[in-house]
Amino acid sequence: MTNRRIALAALALGAAALAMPGSANAQRKFTFGYDQPKTTAYGIAGDIFDAKLKELSGGKLSIDQFPGAQLGQEPVMLQKLRTGDIDFIITSTANASTLAPQAGVFSLHFIFRDKDHLAKTLADPGVSKAFRDMIKDSVQGAQVLGLLTMGMRNMYSKKEIKSVDDIKGQKIRVQATKTEDTHFPAYGSQTVHMPFGEVYTSLQTGVVNIAENGVNVYMANKHYEVAPILSMTEHEANNNCIWVSDKTWNSLSDQEKQWVQAAADEVSRREPALGLKLETDSAEKLKAMGVKVVENVDKSGFAKAAAPIQDSLAKELGPHAVKILELVRNVK
Repeated sequence: MTNRRIALAALALGAAALAMPGSANAQRKFTFGYDQPKTTAYGIAGDIFDAKLKELSGGKLSIDQFPGAQLGQEPVMLQKLRTGDIDFIITSTANASTLAPQAGVFSLHFIFRDKDHLAKTLADPGVSKAFRDMIKDSVQGAQVLGLLTMGMRNMYSKKEIKSVDDIKGQKIRVQATKTEDTHFPAYGSQTVHMPFGEVYTSLQTGVVNIAENGVNVYMANKHYEVAPILSMTEHEANNNCIWVSDKTWNSLSDQEKQWVQAAADEVSRREPALGLKLETDSAEKLKAMGVKVVENVDKSGFAKAAAPIQDSLAKELGPHAVKILELVRNVK
C-alpha cells in the first residue's frame, strides 16, 4: 500500500511539474495578434519571433499567431493586452501614440533620408531602448519589446498625385495622431479618422478621396479595387512595434525574459530588410495586375511644408520625442 501511495505521489508531482510554466519540460504557447493579413510584414515579424523563441527555449516557448484582426483592430488589442487577455501584439507606432502620445515622433514626415536609413534606425539599439523607455514611462499594463517596419507610406486614390498641389482640399483618411493632424493640413488637405477596416468602403463611397499606407498593406487588403492609382509619396515611415502584456512578462522567469527579448531583438535586426523587399515585390505585382504606380512624385513641396513641423511637434510631444528624433537624425 505504501509503495502504491509513493508511486501515485510521484505521478502527481510529475504532472504538476509539466503544468508549471517555469518547468524544464513545459510547453507554453502565447497569443500573438495583429490586424493585417499573415502575408504582410507583420507575418514576417511573427515568424522570426516564433522561430527565435523556439530556438532559444529549446521548444519550450512558442506563439500562436492571430492575423487579420481576429483578436480585434489595434486599439482594441491594446486594451486587451493591458488587461492581460492577449500576450503579444504588433501595432503601428501611430496607434501606440493613443496610449503614449510621444510615440507619434515616428510618424513625423520626411525624418528618414531613405529606406536604408530607415532599416538602420530600427535596428539601432539606442533608438530601440529610447522608444522602450518612453513607453515604460507612459503606459501601464504593457510594454514594447522592439521595432519593425512595413516600409514607407504612400497615398492612393482614383487620381494621380504628382505633387503637393494634387491633395489640396482633398479628404484623406489618416491615423488618429497629432502628428498626422498637423502634417496633412500643412499640405492643404482635410484629415478624416476611421478604423482601418472602414477604409475600403469609405474610398468606394467617396467619404474620403485618398488613403495612405504601405504598398503591401494596400495590396493585401485589395484597396486597389476602389483606389486604383498608387502614388509613391513616401511621406512617412510605416513603423510598428511588438508589445508584451505586463501580466505575461511578469509570469516569465529571468531566463525566459531574456529569450523573449532576444526574439524581439532578432525581429528588429532582420525584419526591416525583408519588409522593405516585400514592398518592392508588391509594387511589381500591382503593376502586373494593372494598377497604376506613379513613381515620379515631386516630393519637394511636401518636404518643404513638413520640415518646420518636425522640431516643433517633437517638442510639443515631449522630451522622449525630442531625444528619439535626435537619435534618428544621427543614425549614419
